[in-house]
Amino acid sequence: MEEDFDRWLTEATILSDVKIIMGRVLVRLRRHEPTKFKHLLKTKIEEMKVEKRELVGVFGKTGAGKSSLINAVLGEKHLLPSGSISACTSVMIKVEANMDNSKYEADIEFITRKEWGDELWSMGQFIWNADQKKYAAAADGDDDDDDDEDEDEYRDIEEKLSALYGEEWKQKIQSNEELMDDKYFREIPEFLQSQTKTLKAKTASRKVPAKELSAKIVKYTRSDLNERLKRSKAVKRWYWPLVKSVTVKVPNNDLLQHVTLVDLPGNGDRNKSRDEMWKEIVGDCSAVWIVTDINRAASEKEPWEILKGAASLIKNGGQCQYIHFICTKSDCIEEEDDHSASDIRAEILKRNRRANEAVNAEFTNHIKKHFSDVAFEVSTVSCNEFLQGKYLQPEDTEIPKLQGFLQNLNDRHSGMCVEYVSGAYGILSLIQGASCRDGANKNTAVCAELEHNLNLQICKVKTVMAETYKAFQKCLDAGVERSRRSCEKELKSFLYPSAGGSGFHATLKSVIRNGGTFRPKKGDPINLNMKLSSHLTESIVEEFRRTFPQKTEGKRGPFKGVINSFSLATERLLQRHKDVERQLIFLKSEEEMIKMKVNRIIQDRKKMIYNSLTETVEQTMQRGYESALAFKGKDTLKKMRCTLVKHVCDSKNTMFELAKNTMLCKLEKMQEEILETLEKTTRESIELSLKTVDHSLPDVSKDLEEVKNHYNKLCCSPDEEQSLSGNAF
Repeated sequence: MEEDFDRWLTEATILSDVKIIMGRVLVRLRRHEPTKFKHLLKTKIEEMKVEKRELVGVFGKTGAGKSSLINAVLGEKHLLPSGSISACTSVMIKVEANMDNSKYEADIEFITRKEWGDELWSMGQFIWNADQKKYAAAADGDDDDDDDEDEDEYRDIEEKLSALYGEEWKQKIQSNEELMDDKYFREIPEFLQSQTKTLKAKTASRKVPAKELSAKIVKYTRSDLNERLKRSKAVKRWYWPLVKSVTVKVPNNDLLQHVTLVDLPGNGDRNKSRDEMWKEIVGDCSAVWIVTDINRAASEKEPWEILKGAASLIKNGGQCQYIHFICTKSDCIEEEDDHSASDIRAEILKRNRRANEAVNAEFTNHIKKHFSDVAFEVSTVSCNEFLQGKYLQPEDTEIPKLQGFLQNLNDRHSGMCVEYVSGAYGILSLIQGASCRDGANKNTAVCAELEHNLNLQICKVKTVMAETYKAFQKCLDAGVERSRRSCEKELKSFLYPSAGGSGFHATLKSVIRNGGTFRPKKGDPINLNMKLSSHLTESIVEEFRRTFPQKTEGKRGPFKGVINSFSLATERLLQRHKDVERQLIFLKSEEEMIKMKVNRIIQDRKKMIYNSLTETVEQTMQRGYESALAFKGKDTLKKMRCTLVKHVCDSKNTMFELAKNTMLCKLEKMQEEILETLEKTTRESIELSLKTVDHSLPDVSKDLEEVKNHYNKLCCSPDEEQSLSGNAF
């Protein structure tokens, strides 16, 4: 750990130095008379940035020990609130490094005032309808009967409103203007002003401030019925219903250098903005940790439901490469009086092995087909034993294994520091090369060779992209036909479930009220749009994985590796053209920067491409949902069912074809953007680097020498980028 921290310090220092140097050069360029070449240089410097952080999503049911796990892995015993069996994390909590100072801080981001007003109105409508149903149910025997989902949602609403308003909401819920009175938000003016609230621990010592900050954030993050029932004078209101997310910032923690841990509640949120953030974060996760109690780890339904519920976000449309199933509380074992410490240790390790085998078997038999290109690993951990060491050695607790995984994520991301310094080295080489005459009249042959290489590379990319487009078109044509033939059957299997019962009415109403989706308190999330588009998405799964693999290094990169192999052969040219060495150094670094930019485009656009199939179906279904939602009174369930069946029957000849064409259009636009980025940017860089002489440029020789030294120090380090398939698992 100490060695890792020293390396982090070295990298951070170098990165900081190089950023200062490039900022200084940028200021000097701005002071000179503007030219096209200087504009290019300024743009290049301004666009330089280190890649975004690696995200690790942490899921788990209430009481599984997510907060304790995060605290133990980070070596911060009191960082996140934990310990109450009745309490659960109700909002998203991001834990990351404090890059600004050495204090423990938390940023609270609220939903907007308008969003809370809309949510209050929606909750008021639900409560009114629920009350009316109770009064009418006994009288007319309607199929709007009691329902578990209704009761669950009612309890959720009651918990949320009681947290913020105490008992006052019961008299005011049908007049939500009263509940929007500023008096309820005096302690959080930031909510009224749409600003972020920052909480700070007063001192920077390691033990007390983390605990102090933890106590401050409780009312913004956790739902605890017991605490609310014995509501003290110190805490009159709990503000978690208004919170979108909380970012906890930890100082001086090397595991968080390039990594953010995200404590994620369940399967999303009924609030639209929180749910959108949830989907975005889950889709951006490099790794997912599913946390559950070791007792019945394999047979417990909820962890697997969480994993399946997030599957569409973390596989084809997302960035997830690693799923870690973490069984907590492995030390919770009955202690016999006649058992020695070594006997207890042996018993714990024996149960750990059984749990590991059972979870792996469950994944292989039922889940693996959804995540064929994602690495899966099981850990059996004990946070208490890691901290206390009564029976187990630290490595037995497997906390060091998770720390090693995070460190390897950091190591992988360390390459971004090298790339930033490499980019700076290239730009400074270009400035220095353009300001001297040497080689200025000898560049024609080099330009011609570079142009030839560029044309060959672009031709390769175009060929692969054309093949890819045709492959997707063929897959989607088959998917459209299957969708047309089976959509009514798929819809009816949803509308007439074998175990529907009288409660299905409320479930269906919730689905159509939410545009085809619903997240029940228990069980899998429902997405009718995804069900209707399933044959389309299934038709492209294999081709999508081949075209956009989760692991993007080397030949396994997108578009059959043709992006990663894109090269102007500058290294070969450097051997023969020392007179334009600086310009070629720039082009070499520029080539890497362009490929990084293209891979970012692909990473972002592939989500939109994959999701467009379901989104187009959802848009087409909206009119059907609106029509079905209008029914009230007797035979409502029957009318809703008939309306949806008719809408799908009327739309099936156009809906799936439209979804296909929308996806192909998005794919084509992304391909055009990639080609333009590769060709236009590279050609522009060749032109300006080899055909430009500008004596008015500032002298950057000292800056170049300093950055070159930093570059050599980083590139010659024995700590090269590690593969996460090594000690991480």
